[in-house]
Amino acid sequence: MVIDLDNLIVRFKEKDPTAFDQLHGMYAENICGVINTIVRDPERAQELCQDVFVKIWHNAESYDSSKGRFFTWILNIARNTAIDEVRSKSHKNQKKNLHVDFFVGILEGQDNMDSKTDTIGLKKLLQNLKAKCTQIIELLYFKGYTQKEVSEELAIPIGTVKTRNRSCIGQIRENLKL
Repeated sequence: MVIDLDNLIVRFKEKDPTAFDQLHGMYAENICGVINTIVRDPERAQELCQDVFVKIWHNAESYDSSKGRFFTWILNIARNTAIDEVRSKSHKNQKKNLHVDFFVGILEGQDNMDSKTDTIGLKKLLQNLKAKCTQIIELLYFKGYTQKEVSEELAIPIGTVKTRNRSCIGQIRENLKL
């Protein structure tokens, strides 16, 4: 079955529910995948994907084919929605629930780990890190904070955050050599 995408989009812009269903079927999986890549939470990605399709339904008239492909239009809306989610306070608070010590504790508490289990190298990379390093690494890399947000969270100058980050990454690199 050949789909006339241009006609489908015209029908969609005219608020034809059947056209919406067809477009949703064509694009939802890819859009959810893109959102999940950004938010790293499959359930939340599904919710945001539905939000994106509601947005495009309500703003269908704003699509202009002279400015780009329909899929690209949806993709940009999805990307912006996912980025807004990651920047939101509720998302950051949700990510704060698990502290890096939880993960380090799991690694340290596993006496039955053999060399194959440790191939990911987390235990070796995190050994001998100072508390300041663990805190900076946790916020920047595990929780996705920006350097400015880390500066505000820890009440230290942004220059200090940058210096500590470089120093901590240097320590991790040294641990890689062990």
